[in-house]
Amino acid sequence: MTKSVVLAAPRGYCAGVDRAVTTVELALERFGAPIYVRKQIVHNRHVVEDLQARGAVFVDELDAVPDGATVVFSAHGVAPSVHADAAARGLHTIDATCPLVTRVHNEAKKFAAQGVEIVLIGHAGHEEVEGTTGEAPESIRLVERPEDVEALEVRDPSRVTFLTQTTLSVDETAETISRIREKFPLLTDRSRDDICYATQNRQAAVKHIAADADLVIVVGSANSSNSVRLVEVAREAGARDARRVDNADEIDPAWLQGVERVGVTSGASVPESLVRGVCAFLEAHGFPPAVEEVLIEERTSFGLPRELRDAGRP
Repeated sequence: MTKSVVLAAPRGYCAGVDRAVTTVELALERFGAPIYVRKQIVHNRHVVEDLQARGAVFVDELDAVPDGATVVFSAHGVAPSVHADAAARGLHTIDATCPLVTRVHNEAKKFAAQGVEIVLIGHAGHEEVEGTTGEAPESIRLVERPEDVEALEVRDPSRVTFLTQTTLSVDETAETISRIREKFPLLTDRSRDDICYATQNRQAAVKHIAADADLVIVVGSANSSNSVRLVEVAREAGARDARRVDNADEIDPAWLQGVERVGVTSGASVPESLVRGVCAFLEAHGFPPAVEEVLIEERTSFGLPRELRDAGRP
């Protein structure tokens, strides 16, 4: 069999990530360094290191930000208490929360105000889950996987609904939702989950290339939920092996032994330069140039945060 490398498309930056990274870049241009960023602006080590080199300072919590400084909130969103703390400190805030995450926050507030309890499907400790939970902490019950539903208890089974983290496995989430519907037949139902278009598209694209692949390489950082999901989806779709790497330096040449067909994709917070580096590595190890297979064309874009629009573009 002839060796081949197939690039999945869409891959890489989604509209929310592009907006968030651009937000930090423009804040540095307009206000000058340092610009503080609460948590990682997006879950990619290389993006964070690049912005650090330009003058961004990443902090875990606001108590590390000097009074009166400018701080950017990451794409994953924050709880209302974080906004309140920033206001009390007199911080100049720029909110780079992805609009699709903001939509989930708004849904949480709406259901909580109606007295409807919320089953939030997501990963404990993930920043997006913490931000959404912060909108209605007394009304939210977290489940991480389908088997968690059996033990789930709510105050009133006739007044319950669900929300989801935006970067989950499409297939596993569908199973979790199915079990929630079975357990709570009077569920205040919703026509869709909250998994974002980019997560769904990237999972569909990796499924498309994985079935015939000996190896799928997913470029993305270990703390990137959507990148980790892509590895799982590739394996479930039939790839003989699937690996996640931050960049080409992490590829073990032993993975390529006996491999003819390689699929390559990347998570939604990964610069395309890192994907090209993986393709160059493969060429250096006897594989031909990659051929792209486009499953879906993406045209989604989001405007800049209000704080930058109001200030005017530099």
